[in-house]
Amino acid sequence: MADENVQSLVIGDVEIVRVVEWQGPFAPTRVLVPGCGPEVWQGRREELVPDHWEPDSDHVVAALQTWVVRSAGRTVLVDTGVGNGRERPSNPLFHRRQGDLPGRLERVGVRPEDVDVVVNTHIHADHVGWNTHDVDGEWAPTFPNARYLLPAADDAHFGPAGGYGGGVRPDDRLTYEDSVAPVHRAGSATLWDGEHRIDDHLTLESAPGHTPGSAVLRVASRGERAVFVGDLLHSPVQVLHPECSSCFCLDPRQAVASRRRVLERAIDQGELVIPAHFGGAGGVEVRRENGTFALGRWAGRSGPASTSGRPARY
Repeated sequence: MADENVQSLVIGDVEIVRVVEWQGPFAPTRVLVPGCGPEVWQGRREELVPDHWEPDSDHVVAALQTWVVRSAGRTVLVDTGVGNGRERPSNPLFHRRQGDLPGRLERVGVRPEDVDVVVNTHIHADHVGWNTHDVDGEWAPTFPNARYLLPAADDAHFGPAGGYGGGVRPDDRLTYEDSVAPVHRAGSATLWDGEHRIDDHLTLESAPGHTPGSAVLRVASRGERAVFVGDLLHSPVQVLHPECSSCFCLDPRQAVASRRRVLERAIDQGELVIPAHFGGAGGVEVRRENGTFALGRWAGRSGPASTSGRPARY
């Protein structure tokens, strides 16, 4: 039986498996993407319903998910969701959540000890939560053999040197203390800035704006390409209207510049765009239409991922 929480695709010699922890109505459109009015959503209704917008409640449909990337003989995780038992009083969906990401990873052939690299595209609560787990009342790395790649600019901003994000959001201190600081104490963290090559197929690049250190992960193998864009995009409406930043972007103007740059390059180099929170399929081609951006073909099939077989190319 196919698992609706799993999608997989192949980019050259790189296998990508999407593992969904949660999916559903997340926030009102006017709250999540305040720059896009109701006329924008109604005008794109056919492209957004049902996977990305729930018109009756006017909520954006989103997902919490982790990506398994098998590249050059190693297993890489891109972002780690919310985690269990976290104190997140400002977000009811995340607060003291109990999920089963390790179990879902194991069902696609990934045990905690199998993970070689963890990529956090940025340090927000829903991207670093399963970095750690509770061991006898203390937070410890969930993936004991992994190097955790953290954007240096985010680590400085959200860590104690930056006053835990300047104390603007109480959850930022909690997130850093339970999901990032323990990785540092374990000696498992690697800070990077600008660009960081993971292997011959995978390269991290800074794309600031959403947070100071927000990053994208580029995939290139045998002439095929993809880019994990993290929270540069929360909804496909931001592809269609890249001038609209989410309410979570710390520097909306810089986020717009990064978004446009990454989308332009995706078109020019034929990169499949893989976002962090879209519902529906796992990624989308972007194209130019009438001087702006348009959605192309969606990619990512539902079904069980196999460590012995190869999923279909998107």
